[in-house]
Parts: sequence; structure tokens; C-alpha cells
Amino acid sequence: MAASAIIALEMTERTSAQRNLSASGELYDFGVAGVHRLMHQRQLLANARVIVAVAGMDGALPGLIAGLVGCPVIAVPTSVGYGTGLGGVAALMNMLNACAPGMAVVNIDNGFGAGYFAAMIAWTMP
Repeated sequence: MAASAIIALEMTERTSAQRNLSASGELYDFGVAGVHRLMHQRQLLANARVIVAVAGMDGALPGLIAGLVGCPVIAVPTSVGYGTGLGGVAALMNMLNACAPGMAVVNIDNGFGAGYFAAMIAWTMP
């Protein structure tokens, strides 16, 4: 049985997506700087029907995940983080320019929209 939804977070804060989506699994602190931790969760990701990936900084996590899985990935750029993320604009631009297929991008900090869209996908899939 496929998991309905997975939420992969680059950071440890709870998001609106988590509050609006009953996820089958949640992965925390899986930024591209710690991609080795993500590789240990390949089976969980492979079984998902939809994944919400929240990332700041350069916003590379959703594109990486989309390249590894065959289900839709909803990318959420976040305005929090360190460095020059420009309030989430840097992450948003990187996500919009990502070449991984099957990835949709919502606006900065729009965890609600991502969670709602993910729930719609999960509910309509057989």
C-alpha cells in the first residue's frame, strides 16, 4: 500500500502543510547538505503518492527529491533560514528553474496551499 503523503523538511519547524495534511511520514532536517540522511529513507519516499518538500536557502531539496521519486512533489520555498536567502526569493527562483519533472511550486511560506494540494492529489489517486 502506498503512503498517502510524505513531508520532507529542510528544517525542524512545523509548517502549515503538516497541520493541513495527514501525512504518512515526516522527515526532518533533510537539506541537501545532509543528503546522506535522505538516502536512508528511499523506501519511504518510493512508496509515497505525493511529497511536500519545504526548503529555504538555495531551495535545492525539492528538485533532488523529484529526481529520485515517481510521484508528484510539491515544493514550498521558505523565508526562514540563514545566509542571503532574500526572504525566500532565492529558494523560489531555484525551485521554479529546477529541471526535475513532476514538481509543482507554491509561493513562499505557502504550506497551507501545498498541504491542501497534496491532499487533493492523495485523495484522487487510486
